[in-house]
Amino acid sequence: MFLAMSLIPAGDAAGKLMTQDHGLSPIFVAWSRFALGALLALPLVRADTFRLLADWRIWLRALLLVGGITSIQFALVRAPLADVFAAFFIGPIFSFALSALLLREPVTRVRTVLMVLGFFGVLLVVRPSLGGDGPLLSSGRSFALMAGLFYGAFLTASRWLATAARPADLLFTQLFFGAIALTPFGLAVLPDMTASVAGLTFVSASFSALGNLLLIYAYTRANASELAPYVYFQLASAVALGWVIFADLPDALTWAGLALIIAAGLASAMLASRKPA
Repeated sequence: MFLAMSLIPAGDAAGKLMTQDHGLSPIFVAWSRFALGALLALPLVRADTFRLLADWRIWLRALLLVGGITSIQFALVRAPLADVFAAFFIGPIFSFALSALLLREPVTRVRTVLMVLGFFGVLLVVRPSLGGDGPLLSSGRSFALMAGLFYGAFLTASRWLATAARPADLLFTQLFFGAIALTPFGLAVLPDMTASVAGLTFVSASFSALGNLLLIYAYTRANASELAPYVYFQLASAVALGWVIFADLPDALTWAGLALIIAAGLASAMLASRKPA
């Protein structure tokens, strides 16, 4: 989990370098991540994997991830890495609400309060302007919130389809279908493939794919409630990478929001890990 939560923000940091320093389109970054990730995941494919092509639910799940990955690439062009990942954590909160509404998962009053506290933490990071003198949200934080909402829906869809396919099949199909959906747009914005661009493209895709593969292996070896606290190491990784690579450090309100998100998430995970007597 520590490796996975380090690799995924590192892949996004490479994507930010591609758009910020090399002027690449966020659409190309998203497409290359899916396309190369699908190639790297080919060894996981079995003979019956492609039967999932006929299941519209698998396509829906993959398209939700396409929306999330594409949105976060646009967010990274416009906002610091730590801010993007903090706003992105609206995803687990949205997934909590969707799972209760659509999957009828049990909801307790304490966990609801903790989700609300986490939402306030996200608000401290994105700081919407309610005065009417400017846009409600900066464009970068708006895209980060959109990415989080897509990802929250993707998490709920993953729970919905948990018994429909092997974890390895779900990983491959989300990458393969995502590549198919983005190919027309990615080919339209192909860059000149210099050595640095090729290297960053490979790092962005491979780190993201390996991080998600490690997540799958982690969840086959431990309960989700036991692993949930480690998800928040992703925020620490994003802060560290933003500081080392981009010389960005969060301001005081963002630090407060990060602390509130992590505290609410850890408390919720601790409640979920308690076994009934």
